[in-house]
Amino acid sequence: MTHQSVEILIGKLVTDEELREAFQQNPHAVLAWLRYQGLQLSSLEMEALKAINPSELSGLADMIDRRLQKASLRGRQGRQMTRTTQDTETLPTTPLGTTGMRITRVGFGGWTFAWGNQDDADSIAAIRHAVERGITWIDTAAVYGLGHSEEIVARALRDMPANDRPYVLTKAGLVWDDRNRAAPPRRVGDPLSIRRELEASLRRLEVERIDLYQMHWPAEDGIPLEDYWGTLLQLKAEGKVRAVGLSNHDVRQLDAAERLGHVDTLQPPFSAIRREVAAAELPWCAAHGTGVIVYSPMQSGLLTGTFSVARAARLDTDDWRSHAPDFTGLGLRRNLALADALRPIAERHGATVAAVAVAWTLAWPGVSGAIVGARSPAQVDGWIGAAALALTDTDLAEIAGAIQRTGAGTGPVRP
Repeated sequence: MTHQSVEILIGKLVTDEELREAFQQNPHAVLAWLRYQGLQLSSLEMEALKAINPSELSGLADMIDRRLQKASLRGRQGRQMTRTTQDTETLPTTPLGTTGMRITRVGFGGWTFAWGNQDDADSIAAIRHAVERGITWIDTAAVYGLGHSEEIVARALRDMPANDRPYVLTKAGLVWDDRNRAAPPRRVGDPLSIRRELEASLRRLEVERIDLYQMHWPAEDGIPLEDYWGTLLQLKAEGKVRAVGLSNHDVRQLDAAERLGHVDTLQPPFSAIRREVAAAELPWCAAHGTGVIVYSPMQSGLLTGTFSVARAARLDTDDWRSHAPDFTGLGLRRNLALADALRPIAERHGATVAAVAVAWTLAWPGVSGAIVGARSPAQVDGWIGAAALALTDTDLAEIAGAIQRTGAGTGPVRP
């Protein structure tokens, strides 16, 4: 049994670049975390594995049964996973505002499908693995992959029993041109367009009702907020969606929408680097019973603990991060310094840096959950611990000090 576990571990290190980089930086922490996650490793095996030279990994890969790799790394499609009922019960849930839905503190984000090339089988395996580990919701949008992300979510959930299916959250308001798919999507608030988008999302997702339908961005086609928000409220009244929310809207816009009908949820960007919404939008939501699901809590990979200057330089040109200020120059150095400052906290909790970064966003009053993406089952395992990780006052003070010291990002520094 332990020999098989060693093969699984080596397979992960060979095939998962982020895990391999973390192993190279701190093998003991990675091995301890994997053992905590359930990988059976004896103390002697731990010591032997810590002595592995990363350059030897490619040779060791030839010794691994390829079927075992696929079983471990692709979600063991086609047969029962090792998850038990207790796995789901260990993930805390919280009310999502006044929607009547209870969600795990972390959810799966389908937006990673738009970051450069991504294998559909890996995407499906990651979604299934997240659900099998206890995640109860998936957030996506019509525009991600220009419809492809929603189709991938449908494929991942297609054969899942109804009682095991997670909530599916998607968005409207970003419309692309099928005749020129390279053109930037338009921010559209036209009520007829929103209804067409909803029907298309229902078809791609293969569902009769969407659990949460959100306006992706404020419209830029001249349609006032009252019109497009009124349309979402009508869709809710008609039973086509269970709840409605706004994404990337500010307090002024939230006030205007609330006057028409309750804003069930807000989805803003929020991380230890991008902290602006903590000043106004989070307190507004807490006061109005509006659930908050934040996106990019690891700032698109910067706070995973495995990102580096070299990795940033290797990003594909079609990956938007390759030319973003946070991923180049001084901004990148400051952000990586903050990520490094999270390592001692992660070690104290037996967690990953990624989990600490996500848990930091969940520590703020009013935040219901955080959306985290993954390209593989192994990446899911890297952040799922955040669902049950409670940072202490000492942890939060240490992170606040690191933010101020590194100069990373803007906004309030602690709850």
